[in-house]
Amino acid sequence: MSQTQRLPAGGRIDRGRPLAFRFNGRTLHGYHGDTLASALLANGVDVVARSWKYHRPRGVVGHGAEEPNALVQWERGALTVPNVRATQLELYHDLEAASVNCWPSVNFDLWSLNGRFAGLMPAGFYYKTFMWPRRLWHGYERLIRRASGFGVAPREPDPDAYVKRNAHCDVLVVGAGPAGLAAALSAARAGARVILADEQAGFGGRLQDGRESLGDATANAWVDEVAEELRATGRAVLLPRTTVTGYYDHNFLVACERLTDHLPVDARRGPRERLWRIRARQVVIAAGAIERPLVFGNNDRPGIMLASSASAYVNRYAVRPGRRAVVFANHDGAYRAALDLHAVGVEVAAVVDPRPEGEGGLPGRVREAGIEIVPSSVVVDTRGGKRVAGVELMRLYAGSDHVQGETRHVACDLVAMSGGWSPAVHLHSQSGAKVRYDEARACFVPGEPVQAARSAGAANGTFGLAECLAEGAVRGAEAARDAGFAHAEPAGVPAVETVDEAPPRPLWLVPGRRPAGRGPKQFVDFQNDVSAADIRLAAREGFHSVEHVKRYTAMGFGTDQGKLGNINGLAILAQALGQSIPETGTTTFRPNYTPVSFGAVTGQESGELYDPVRKTALHAWHEEHGALFEDVGQWKRPWYYPRPGESLREAVDRECLAARNGVAIMDASTLGKIEIRGPDAGEFLNRIYTNGWKKLGIGRARYGVMLGEDGMVFDDGVTIRLGEERYFMHTTTGGAAHVLAWMERWLQTEWPELRVYLTSVTDHWVTAAVVGPHSREVVSAVCDGIDFESGAFPFMASREGRAAGVPCRVNRISFSGELAFEVNVRADHGRHAWEALMEAGAPHGITPYGTETMHVLRAEKGFVIIGQETDGSVTPGDLGMDWLISKQKDFLGRRSLARPDCVRPDRKQLVGLLTDDPRVVLPEGGQLVTDPDLPAPVPMEGHVTSSYYSACLGHSIALALVKAGRERKGETLRVPLADGSVLSATVTDPVFYDPEGSRQRA
Repeated sequence: MSQTQRLPAGGRIDRGRPLAFRFNGRTLHGYHGDTLASALLANGVDVVARSWKYHRPRGVVGHGAEEPNALVQWERGALTVPNVRATQLELYHDLEAASVNCWPSVNFDLWSLNGRFAGLMPAGFYYKTFMWPRRLWHGYERLIRRASGFGVAPREPDPDAYVKRNAHCDVLVVGAGPAGLAAALSAARAGARVILADEQAGFGGRLQDGRESLGDATANAWVDEVAEELRATGRAVLLPRTTVTGYYDHNFLVACERLTDHLPVDARRGPRERLWRIRARQVVIAAGAIERPLVFGNNDRPGIMLASSASAYVNRYAVRPGRRAVVFANHDGAYRAALDLHAVGVEVAAVVDPRPEGEGGLPGRVREAGIEIVPSSVVVDTRGGKRVAGVELMRLYAGSDHVQGETRHVACDLVAMSGGWSPAVHLHSQSGAKVRYDEARACFVPGEPVQAARSAGAANGTFGLAECLAEGAVRGAEAARDAGFAHAEPAGVPAVETVDEAPPRPLWLVPGRRPAGRGPKQFVDFQNDVSAADIRLAAREGFHSVEHVKRYTAMGFGTDQGKLGNINGLAILAQALGQSIPETGTTTFRPNYTPVSFGAVTGQESGELYDPVRKTALHAWHEEHGALFEDVGQWKRPWYYPRPGESLREAVDRECLAARNGVAIMDASTLGKIEIRGPDAGEFLNRIYTNGWKKLGIGRARYGVMLGEDGMVFDDGVTIRLGEERYFMHTTTGGAAHVLAWMERWLQTEWPELRVYLTSVTDHWVTAAVVGPHSREVVSAVCDGIDFESGAFPFMASREGRAAGVPCRVNRISFSGELAFEVNVRADHGRHAWEALMEAGAPHGITPYGTETMHVLRAEKGFVIIGQETDGSVTPGDLGMDWLISKQKDFLGRRSLARPDCVRPDRKQLVGLLTDDPRVVLPEGGQLVTDPDLPAPVPMEGHVTSSYYSACLGHSIALALVKAGRERKGETLRVPLADGSVLSATVTDPVFYDPEGSRQRA
């Protein structure tokens, strides 16, 4: 195996488990414990991907979630995943990956010609360049789409499974570095239920990357000891490979656990990812910090990486990231990288430090190792092509940000850079809390928390190892006490060596021989090719908000979401505007912290489970009797029951005539059903519905409509009062879930003082609507304990008894305009009661009917269907329902009804239409005009909402929304068709049948 850059010993890899993998078609080798990035470096692969705009060669710059460059297309076919960070992709046997954003190959990319025209492609050039000529817009779009983007989304269905899990804990600790482990240990010892989550495969955080000792043991031994103690408590859940991606209200956090991504494809079993939805009493954020790069000329060449990453590749992965290195840093901590590299035989040519020569502990060790320190100097440029070959150094004027003197060239193939550390304040910010700028530490740190949370360790701006351990232990004990464990005490932490360090020197933009924009590119965002000159250009063009600059330049738009570049970018913007960093502010730290797959978000709610098919308890009976079905919401509802040789029109005509002249039966079980209980249930309904409800008698029903806050109708239905504090609401089939959620929102957020409880019972009941002149005979033959005479059982009343021997509730409600009774029984008794009704109705020729017949029957009566006669812009007045608007009370949407637009006389109003030719059915959605021969655009007077042929009337009928429609009865309107023909219809009243309503009250 040829791993030219692999060290002969050391690291935390398992050399007894060699692995073969393929990258860009080449077979390479690594070890178990490698990431794809470390394995590529071990094999001497320098160029991993290309940048977005200029297609410059890009190598590995980090070793974790902050990586902006090393993006790959992982696997192929249905398993392929675009834009995976090679630094977080654990190596396994036969892994396959390829570079992105390059053609025809990563080493020879024709799109790299863009770099030759970089001067013509500054920030915002796309807003100015592709404006004209207009006829080329589509060509521009195709060109830009081909040139933009990185990986390729899979075209085949995802074969993997995903699951979700809800969890509650006393203390959630985010991050299992030294501070997080100490915090979890303190909380667990106090008896708290602890969840400890870390995005890496193993615990320890940056302890895995260094050579520190903790007490008398190695860092690894201490980490293993803490993890074992946590497991032994039985109260701790340890979640490696788990990224806490978002922090929301009420201490609700979301974490994504990767279950099988580290396994060979043929060894994967079970779900790929698990999404954790965690409710925590207390949260400790110990997510660490992100090292900042330095912004200097040509700082993007492969071979230039973060100093901590150079240490990680040496110590954790036993990889030599270069043979001759230059370390460029503005603080003492990065001197560790020089010592780590030197310890494994890498020649460290120099440590370049913009500060005057210091005498701290680490610089002293570097000198003792024989490594040159170049003080008061900076790297102004680099040399090389697809790998850095050297750096150009210049001295800084004393106390200034200007360079002077001769340029010194230092040959090297590795530059380890560090501009300091930025605490990972993302979750703290997502919780709603603010961040503050700390001048001494030159970084943003968490401000006062607004939820039950606290930060610890590097995430809190505490960078020393000893301080991290101590602070983590204290924060864990505090969290446990606040969660109710009064005797919690900080866990003891091991002693560690401390080293005195000199203060860092903030260096946001390294000065060069020429100003930014006149010299070599100084990159702030490596992935999107955003340079310091781009930020200054944005400021000159009037973009002074950091959020506006972000959007104008695309800074932080990539997969790393600005983890490396945004802090440098906002500091450069502050310099350009002549203001402080706190005045400039930060961009928004939005969820998700790192990309989360759609599969994890969806979980098992995909395919058939995304939109599950719902069937009533009578579905099998309908199938047995030849019903054809239509989808209504998620329900399969009988559409019509054709007999042999019958067309849809013939079957519906037969069903309609049976309902009007004899008796018919429909399965109405899909209507939404919500039980409303509580002392304030009547008051609640009074606020929800437009009409009054407090005086409704027990055993009586009332029709009502609900309005949105905009005054527009969004659902309707009949609600029955079953007791003093108990109501039974019916909603539309498709609107049930929305109505329940809407009512819960008002109860929980606006009216929490109301003592009301809502329960969805849609699936608990089977409803058989028996309709027609003989319906009373049928239901009275089946139901006992109920007097069905009109005087005893009036219209809009409800009674309880027994149907075919089982408990039932019968409602005298009609959506057909005929005498009708709805028989409700428990779902498991549904077929029994239905068949009893069919048997009792046989002498009267009882006929089952479906939704198409229901639509015709209700349209004959002018009854509306929400979502068909309404479209979110219709008020009760538009529907002719002013009688439903109470003048005695307030209700949701009332004030909006008084808006000038809602009382315009020319609003569209519900009317009926009768075609000139009684056999012609108008197309639903057809546009109504007065004169189709007018020049385009022809003024539209309204549109057809429902249209059917009525066998009862012997004429086609339609409902429509027409401007000032109620004043236009008798007027002829026309419907132009796509084939050029025109249909004519007369505006009428929307009630075509039994306008007095005498039949339903018979």
